[in-house]
Amino acid sequence: MNTPLPSRIYPVVDTAQWVARLGQAGARLIQLRLKDMADEALHHEIREGIRQARAHGVTLVLNDYWRIAIAEGVDYIHLGQEDLDTADLSAIRAAGIRLGVSTHSDSELERALSVAPDYVALGPVWPTKLKKMPWAPQGTGKLTRWKQRIGTIPLVAIGGITLERAPLCLAAGADCVSAVSDFIRMPDPQAQVKAWLAATAVPAGM
Repeated sequence: MNTPLPSRIYPVVDTAQWVARLGQAGARLIQLRLKDMADEALHHEIREGIRQARAHGVTLVLNDYWRIAIAEGVDYIHLGQEDLDTADLSAIRAAGIRLGVSTHSDSELERALSVAPDYVALGPVWPTKLKKMPWAPQGTGKLTRWKQRIGTIPLVAIGGITLERAPLCLAAGADCVSAVSDFIRMPDPQAQVKAWLAATAVPAGM
């Protein structure tokens, strides 16, 4: 039986300070995605992210840097398809770190399932301006098909997701909805977290 994710919302942030700010607002699953940093600064930022996560009851996911994740004791590591070529999955598992994998196509899903991930991410569900994507928007129908295929493995929807779109993803079969811009680029990110939590809350009686 796969372990459920600790939250139905999943902000992705680019500095440790966001872990503190969004954690204070109630986010319980946050990915720290760091790019283009010198080694010393990178290690410092990851350690600070871990510290803030522990202080605020956040499950921290580190993007890409699996060696540092092992050394520092991160909860989850998130890998893209290209990262699977080089990551030592046995070492990640031996360290007790859970694994999330990005997917964008049927072949990528098959590859992800072959490494027994702790969650699968599908995207982009809608067009996203955050980074150039070689894949067309997947749509919520693909979330339904993915969930039917992966069963009890948690499914994360990402890409172009807004507060208004998040419930549509959950209704289509996603277990969790993730975003970058709709959290950290909002005028009041902490209020946005609370709004997402309310919009994605499990209905009473379920």
